[in-house]
Amino acid sequence: MTKDSLGAVLNRLGATIDARRRADPDNSYTAQLLSKGVDACARKFGEEAIEMIIAATRGKPEELTAEAADVIYHLLVVLAAVDVTPNDIAAALAAREGTSGLDEKASRKG
Repeated sequence: MTKDSLGAVLNRLGATIDARRRADPDNSYTAQLLSKGVDACARKFGEEAIEMIIAATRGKPEELTAEAADVIYHLLVVLAAVDVTPNDIAAALAAREGTSGLDEKASRKG
């Protein structure tokens, strides 16, 4: 088991995904996904999210962990497809710190 923080792993994964966007799609799954555009990347993310939800209901932590890792990877691919970085997400989350989740959610309703 790694002792790396989630943030460190996400930063490395984000950098790898960014580097793979320039790779040959015949040699890189990430490059294949990105070459298909944001819609295809988002659909794949949705499929993985459903698999994670199913795993969560099965009560098997190791299965949920694996599916959650897939979801995070595919989320980062979607974000990369629209040039959003893990640091952008970190900044958005940091801006919400100290704010009630209910208040934050209400502030986004228009």
